[in-house]
Amino acid sequence: MKASTFVYPWDVNGDPEAAGRIAALGVQQVTLAAAYHSTRALTPRHPRHRIVTAEHAAVLYPADDRWEGRKLRPYAAGDWAPGDAFGEAAAALVDAGLEVHTWVVLAHNSRLGAEHPGTSVVNAYGDRYPWAPCVAQPATRAYLVDLAAEAAVRPGARGTELESLGWYGLQHLHAHDKTGGVGLGDAGMYLMALCFCPTCREGYGSQGLDADELAAAVRAALEPLWRGAHDDGGWAGVEKLLGETNAAATRAWRDETARTLQEAAVAAVRAAAPEGFQVLLHADPVTYHVGANPGVDPAHILSVADGVVVPCAGGPGLLTPFARQRREGAVIAANLGVVSGMGGSPGTVAADAARARELGATELRLYHAGLASDADLEAVREGLSGL
Repeated sequence: MKASTFVYPWDVNGDPEAAGRIAALGVQQVTLAAAYHSTRALTPRHPRHRIVTAEHAAVLYPADDRWEGRKLRPYAAGDWAPGDAFGEAAAALVDAGLEVHTWVVLAHNSRLGAEHPGTSVVNAYGDRYPWAPCVAQPATRAYLVDLAAEAAVRPGARGTELESLGWYGLQHLHAHDKTGGVGLGDAGMYLMALCFCPTCREGYGSQGLDADELAAAVRAALEPLWRGAHDDGGWAGVEKLLGETNAAATRAWRDETARTLQEAAVAAVRAAAPEGFQVLLHADPVTYHVGANPGVDPAHILSVADGVVVPCAGGPGLLTPFARQRREGAVIAANLGVVSGMGGSPGTVAADAARARELGATELRLYHAGLASDADLEAVREGLSGL
């Protein structure tokens, strides 16, 4: 069962032992960040630093001239990933015998939202989410498609994993996040993710809805949750709060918007990539879910991409809908957390992998070799040795 671990370039560059240490885990592949959001990351074994602060979303390689004269364009990294940080790390990992795939984060960019606020998702109250570009806006879609193609197809890479290729919402651990005081539940989070930017307002109109009336209905639907009412959960909860007709129309607009963006991005990557280049999407099998693993229709996405990377932090149950729709050769990668300090379970990798395989997983993704402690990595080595 092929296994890959996620890694940042700064985990490798400047540490001559890093690539060999990762290879010794027993993985065959590294999923290496090429375009990534802002973060503060631990580097527990690096000889020169222990904390890396990536101040904003950036590409971790020199962007090309396709961006000349464009308002929306990727940002260069600062001193946390100077020059061609991706290329330097990729070369070291390939020399260690590892296959390298790019890790590309797309619709998740707080600096873009800060500098171009009109690109952001706007909720029913008029609040902007600067971390969440609205994927319905034509200029934003063009930016995301071109970024996917450029960041995915880097020298030395044999495939890519596209994260956040779809809607983003409230579920984002923003700096010093203070949004957990009211339990909105699955339905409430959907309502808080509905965008009311000018493009989305027109989109709701195409579904027969009046955007002002819809925004008022969303606010009214959320009011009981703000007062502490129980969320019935799931899509039934959305329908109960918003009404079946309104709920169905919003979902139709959002599902089509995400599907067509995913199709365009994958097509752009394929057009730029050499033959045999693998394209996977980080995905959730429930289309109205938002975030780093945006909701998709399993049958559709497996007809578009070469496979999916599926979050399994809450258990492997999300694998099943993809497994039911799997065509021959498609990848269904179970994403397992292996950083114990972040809720992962490195000591159960073998058992978790076996259960994931039973439910249809064909590969493993391990999050994250650069963040894990020595003890975590040793547990991963032991677990993978038995697979």
